[in-house]
Amino acid sequence: MKRTNAATLILLALIGGVGGGLVEAALAASGRPIVLPPLTLGIALLAIGVMVVVLALPIRRLTRGKASQPIDPFYSTRVLVLAKASALGGSLIAGFGAGVLVYLLSRSVVPGLGSVAQAIVTLVGAAGLLAGGLIAENMCTIPPDDEDDDEGGRTVRVRP
Repeated sequence: MKRTNAATLILLALIGGVGGGLVEAALAASGRPIVLPPLTLGIALLAIGVMVVVLALPIRRLTRGKASQPIDPFYSTRVLVLAKASALGGSLIAGFGAGVLVYLLSRSVVPGLGSVAQAIVTLVGAAGLLAGGLIAENMCTIPPDDEDDDEGGRTVRVRP
């Protein structure tokens, strides 16, 4: 599995931001109440980001040679997929939270502090989920061994 690309994360954040801003503007233009993410969403996203890192700790110990027992490869695969999904989802939700925040701050009528705080907490929680996913993904990587690839794609064995 390849590492999560920064361009993909930026693109997802932009899609979320534009989508969040457009949804808020469309709802306000149609006279409906805007969507404000609850405070518990940001807290839950941050907690999930922490849990993803905690799930990756046994894999980190194993890849660094500090674990005494092997880990189920299905567990490792699941944690890695969860880490990647957390990074991608965190990026998208962080973009959405940023879009909502930009919309709220760009209105001619100053919104209440509570609605701005809700958008900020969502943005921070989603950034925590993104960071947790990237950290867990990094923890699941196997350190390079004595085999390196040269430019031609052939495997070169390094001997001591």
